[in-house]
Amino acid sequence: MKKILIIFSMRVYYAHEIIYEVHALNIIDYNANAPKKPANLSINSDLLRQAKERNINLSQTLEQRLIELLVEEKRKQWKEENRKAIEEYNRRVAGQGVFSDEQRSI
Repeated sequence: MKKILIIFSMRVYYAHEIIYEVHALNIIDYNANAPKKPANLSINSDLLRQAKERNINLSQTLEQRLIELLVEEKRKQWKEENRKAIEEYNRRVAGQGVFSDEQRSI
């Protein structure tokens, strides 16, 4: 099994108490050794020609891009699931600032 990990961590404070804490892992789990399965794709002929001229491995390129897309979809899902907490945190920071505001020298 191959795992792609993207880690998010967020804490939401209210009156100096943690009211919501999120530690989310965006994990794309897949068997890198799974057998290859043929797929019928339609690709722009000019792009295909240029890729072949440059010896670009289409299967590997597609697999890499699918991983990127799956990670992005999981990130979007995490953001939506945590939207309310993020909005509340942003409201608090806008109204009260953050602890480090007092520590800044600029």
